[in-house]
Amino acid sequence: MAQIRAEKPWHGIKQAVFAAAADPDAPEVSVKLPAAWGQGAADALAAILPSARRIDIAEAAQGWIAPIAARAAAADLGAEIGGALHELLAARRGSPSADIWRNRPGSLPGFTLNLAAYLSEAGLDAGTLAADTRLAVTALTLAAPGAHCLAIGFTDLNLVLTRLGLDYASQTARDTAIALTAFIGAQAQIASAALRAHGTAPGYAIATPALPAGCALPGLLEAAARAQQDAASAVATRHETLLGFAADPAVEALLGAETLNFAPALSPLNGEGELTLWAQESLAARGLTPQTALARQLAGENLFPAPRAGAHLAMHDALAPLVAAMPARPAQPMAARQPSSRKPLPARRSGYTQKVAVGGHKLFLSTGEYENGKLGEIFIALHKEGSAFRGLMDAFAIAVSIGLQHGVGLEDYVEAFTFTRFGPAGVVEGDAAVPAATSMLDYVFRNLAVNYLGSTNLAPATLDSADTVGEGAPERAPLLPLDLPAPAAAPRERRKALKLVS
Repeated sequence: MAQIRAEKPWHGIKQAVFAAAADPDAPEVSVKLPAAWGQGAADALAAILPSARRIDIAEAAQGWIAPIAARAAAADLGAEIGGALHELLAARRGSPSADIWRNRPGSLPGFTLNLAAYLSEAGLDAGTLAADTRLAVTALTLAAPGAHCLAIGFTDLNLVLTRLGLDYASQTARDTAIALTAFIGAQAQIASAALRAHGTAPGYAIATPALPAGCALPGLLEAAARAQQDAASAVATRHETLLGFAADPAVEALLGAETLNFAPALSPLNGEGELTLWAQESLAARGLTPQTALARQLAGENLFPAPRAGAHLAMHDALAPLVAAMPARPAQPMAARQPSSRKPLPARRSGYTQKVAVGGHKLFLSTGEYENGKLGEIFIALHKEGSAFRGLMDAFAIAVSIGLQHGVGLEDYVEAFTFTRFGPAGVVEGDAAVPAATSMLDYVFRNLAVNYLGSTNLAPATLDSADTVGEGAPERAPLLPLDLPAPAAAPRERRKALKLVS
């Protein structure tokens, strides 16, 4: 009889079987759940129960609900908790963390509430949210009696704010999120205090966070204040902390959430390239049909601007004083870009072009100068080299030019790139100041050193194959196979005699 009552909430809900997988490389499993939940929920349930090969959501839920219901009956905490948990999940209002589904609760068991499920045109169903919060605390306590900390959290705050017509980055949105969190926290404290009488917990003092001055949900601030008063009258709770956001994306996907916990939405499209629910409701709130929205989007209007930089960080910091287990703090938004210190070259500038051949390969070096004769840019043109080599040399010349225009000294480039060795290399024809070069880059910076630094005393480029880099920079010598000591001569293998067989 208990089994029938436990599964009653699933009756009347159209079910479908999906071929699901936790990830594209995982084997497919058969998952039966409400048809309206879709493929994403089936994949999420497969990720929550990775060892199962056939999953029926009602049976799987009974797997973790039955032990909780049995302990509730033994502790005289009510016989209806099993059916209530089934109803909560079937309505997609909440779900425990994956470790509870697997009957392996850790040190921080969690429960996620789907805030959007409590919001309708009539407003927030605060009574159901309060009852579900207390139910979640009771269920986690029975599933993990030894846990001193719980993680009661929520998901898809972005959709709730969208339905309320609030800009995620606004102060009103943050105040509403604070009021919701404070209300859930107070209800969790009430439940934890009631459960203290059923255990041996020493008791933890009840904190009462300050409520914001305003809130977009009518009546929520008053309900939160009353809940805080009721919690304060209980003096102490069974658990040290109660609120937290579990890192459980699969559980949030099972509940149909489009954004995790309190994060903003970054795209109006889902993985299938369709408008997300929050985007559809955003258009509906503005009285726009999809056709009108498409026309305005094609005309250049941005109907779904990305959240302003720092909005997620501000929401995190607003909730952090109320929630014990917070996700990692979002990255600090990048500071405004400082004005560039790049000194532009004059539109008409002087310089020179040097034509040489390095090891028989032609090279053209051109320079651009500031009014005072200081070097500001270089161009290196190669005529008979491969396209990849020419492209790399062009990019290198641009990088050096940008560095020069930002104040990098030519001396630093000369020190870094003279004596580099790679082919083509050899005798230089066409420039009496540089008779030889170990590479084309070696030649370029020897030439620039002579003409802009007056450096005529650089060590000559040695072309001995034993010198891998050159005399000027032994510390930059690469470890190449040719540099390794020759192995001792191996004894000559005796030549095998030719054998004839008949």
